[in-house]
Amino acid sequence: MISDFQELSDKIDQLAEMTNALRRENAQLRQANAALVVENMGYQRRLSEAADRVQALLVHVPSLVPEPVPEDEEAEATELAAGDAIAPAAQHEEVR
Repeated sequence: MISDFQELSDKIDQLAEMTNALRRENAQLRQANAALVVENMGYQRRLSEAADRVQALLVHVPSLVPEPVPEDEEAEATELAAGDAIAPAAQHEEVR
């Protein structure tokens, strides 16, 4: 019976050591997590600043998609383009 109590006492001691080890590990993990949260917030701030700078630069870049032209201006532009195509040919003939 005394050996049973001794065995139980040894297991309780082991359990107490494990509990203390897990508490220390938990505290270390919480500190590491807090440090990573701070680091992540810094990266998010830097990413946001970079996105803002890119957005500011994009304002100065001309659009690759032409803006829609109203129909009456479109017809006028087509007529002008047709006239420009004829004019160089006429100029070329005069040079000969």
